[in-house]
Amino acid sequence: MTTADQGVDRAAATGVALELAGVVKAFATPAGVRRVLDGVDLSVEAGEVVAVAGRSGSGKTTLLTIVAGWERPDAGSVVVAGAEGGPRRPAWSDVAVVPQSLGLLEELTVAENVTLPGRLGNVRGAGDDPVALMRQLAVDQLADRHPSEISLGEQQRAAVGRAAVVRPRLLLADEPIAHQDLELAEAVMFLLRQLADGGTACLVATHNELAFEAADRVLELHEGQLRPRA
Repeated sequence: MTTADQGVDRAAATGVALELAGVVKAFATPAGVRRVLDGVDLSVEAGEVVAVAGRSGSGKTTLLTIVAGWERPDAGSVVVAGAEGGPRRPAWSDVAVVPQSLGLLEELTVAENVTLPGRLGNVRGAGDDPVALMRQLAVDQLADRHPSEISLGEQQRAAVGRAAVVRPRLLLADEPIAHQDLELAEAVMFLLRQLADGGTACLVATHNELAFEAADRVLELHEGQLRPRA
């Protein structure tokens, strides 16, 4: 079955998937302490695609890593799927991530990377058909190759497939179409839309106007504050 076929039956198809309240994160710089997140509040509903814009260095990646549980905020709370963030990282079926670094494992083939979340033993549900998913992302013909044997754009689409395959409650994507041409960028955003229609909440950090057009809401991170994009 496809994402759209199965997703409507998920318990997480409605309600708040992500809630941030007063999130603060600061870093030391040569000029002094800089707050990249300064009391950020954000609520993302299941089934919603939210894009976060902002110049380079504005804190978009930091925001995603805090939501993912990879980094701790200095203050504030992060609640994902009803559970407040703590020392334990959430299961991939709760929060799946497409990082800018992509994070594909070189020793695994493309197919093995895409299907890895389903083999980790901490996911809920059967997920989607990985072959159909790879076909949708135009990486099915690369299934037996390793990341070093394919282009950066192909690696990025494989990373998107890995995040999508178990239909997570929340999908975080950091510039997920940065290395795609128009047709393939549209394919990636269409997949995120399908996931959202099945109940997944998608939070996307991006500079790309195509992603803005595909999103339900576009916010901008500026001087530590998150606000609707003008």
